[in-house]
Amino acid sequence: MMGSELYEKFMALHTRPGGLVLPNAWDAPSALILADAGFEAIGTSSAALAAILGRIDGRHAVSREEHIAHAEVMARATNLPVNGDFEDGYGDTPEDVAATVDAAIEHGLAGIGIEDTTANPDAPIRDFDDAVARVRAAVQAADRRIVVTGRTDNYLQGRPDLDDTIRRLTAFAEVGADVLYAPLAPDLDSVVKIVTAVAPTPVNVLMSPADRVLTVPELQKAGVKRVSLGPELYANALTALEQAAKALRRGDIAAATSGIGFGRIYDLVASAS
Repeated sequence: MMGSELYEKFMALHTRPGGLVLPNAWDAPSALILADAGFEAIGTSSAALAAILGRIDGRHAVSREEHIAHAEVMARATNLPVNGDFEDGYGDTPEDVAATVDAAIEHGLAGIGIEDTTANPDAPIRDFDDAVARVRAAVQAADRRIVVTGRTDNYLQGRPDLDDTIRRLTAFAEVGADVLYAPLAPDLDSVVKIVTAVAPTPVNVLMSPADRVLTVPELQKAGVKRVSLGPELYANALTALEQAAKALRRGDIAAATSGIGFGRIYDLVASAS
């Protein structure tokens, strides 16, 4: 599928009534399980990818090439639109962000997220003008061939400023971002204010507001058009591994091997080959 066709297909999922749930996978089998469950698109998780590689997310510890290769595996396995959670766009300048977008399009991704982060824990959020310039460069490079999500990490980085969050998201929309995202807004009222301020641009929410976990219908009622889970499904899988490890340490082989079985994984992978 050509970039413009993939853009239209993925964007249509955001603009239809209810929008979409975009679960985040971390390898081919997890992507195939999500596809088999009926999800129509999947996302990568920069946090899960960094953890898999034994690195820390958001510190420029993962390269553009590594993340693109990771996303491409899942896109090829499932033939679904894949949205790349590409941190700050992998580069110091807006031109670097544009190059990342070009590479993502070349490798068949349907969407790409660009954060306003810096990878510097002492000053984690970029200045407003720099953040906007990077999203503008991403949109210009995308040219409606890949869905661009403009994201501010104010809340994730300990900057609970709703006014600045809305200012940034509004500016991202004004330079052409297709989707907007502010992970972990503090409560549903803040989510509604964000959705209202940037309408009609679709808004992504990470799981729920920070104060309580809502259902997908509750988020849709608030106007949210995309719900993602970041690294939470990966963490859920590792929870099962931790429980199995403890059972095995106790000598309980049956409890340690009570999962879906490798035959199921083999069948999923074989069906995609």
